[in-house]
Amino acid sequence: MEDIMLELLQAIFFGIVEGITEWLPISSTGHLILLNEFISLDVSDAFFSMFEVVIQLGAILAVVVLFIKEIWPFSTKEKYFIKKDTFIMWFKIVVACIPAAIIELAFGDVIEELFYNYIVIALALIIFGIAFIWIENRNQLRKPKMNSIAEITWKTAFMIGMFQVIAAVFPGTSRSGATILGGILLGVSRSVAAEFTFFLAIPVMFGASLIKVLEFGSTFSSTELMILCAGMLTAFLVSVIVIRFLMGYIKKHDFKVFGWYRIILGALVLIYFTFIR
Repeated sequence: MEDIMLELLQAIFFGIVEGITEWLPISSTGHLILLNEFISLDVSDAFFSMFEVVIQLGAILAVVVLFIKEIWPFSTKEKYFIKKDTFIMWFKIVVACIPAAIIELAFGDVIEELFYNYIVIALALIIFGIAFIWIENRNQLRKPKMNSIAEITWKTAFMIGMFQVIAAVFPGTSRSGATILGGILLGVSRSVAAEFTFFLAIPVMFGASLIKVLEFGSTFSSTELMILCAGMLTAFLVSVIVIRFLMGYIKKHDFKVFGWYRIILGALVLIYFTFIR
C-alpha cells in the first residue's frame, strides 16, 4: 500500500510539472525528461513513454474547459447553427498541424532516438531562451498586424505550424514557446499568439496521446491506471491556474523572463550532466 501511495505522489508531482510547463514557454517535454532523472516512477519503460505524453491530455482538457465558448463551432443562440468564424479557425489549426504531423509520423522514432538527450535539451533551452529575449527586444516598438485569431491568415497559420516542427524535432524547444515565438515574429499579437497556441495543442496532443495508447495497448494494471489518472487530473487542475495566470501576465509583460529562465536552466543541465552526474 505504501509503495502505491509513493507512486501516486510521484505521479502527482509529474502532473504538477506538466501543468506548469506545458503552457509556459519553457518546454514540458524537457522538464519531464529531466524530472525523471531525479524522481523515477517504478513502471516499465513502455508505460512511462506513454505516461509522459498522455498526462498532457489533462492539460489540454483545461484549454477545452476555459475556452469552450471560443472553440465550440455550434450555437443555438445565433441565427445560424454553425459559427462560421470558429469553423474557419479550426481549418486554420488543421493547416498549422500538417507540417509537424508529417514529421512525427515519418520520423518520430528516429527523432526520439537521436535527440532525446541532455545535450540537445540543454542547447534548445539556451538557444530559444536567447531567441525570446532577442525577438521581444526587436518587437518593442513594432505594432502587431494581427490582433485577433480571425485576422490570422492561412499563410500565417501554416508558418506557425512550421515553427511547431522545430519543437517536434528538438525536445527542450517547447511547442508553446516555438509557436508563440513564431506568431510574434509573423506579426501576431502576444495574447493572440498564445491563444492560437492553446487551441493548436488540442488536436496535436489528442493525436499524440492516441498514438501512444495504441502503441502501449489496453493492458493497464490497476496501479498503472491510477498513476495515469492521478497525473492527468493534477495536470488539468494546475493547467487551469497556469493558463489564467499566463493570459493575465502577457497583457502587461513580455516573455523575456522566460528567456532568461531557459538560459539558466539549460546551463545548469549541462553542468549537472557533464560534471556532477
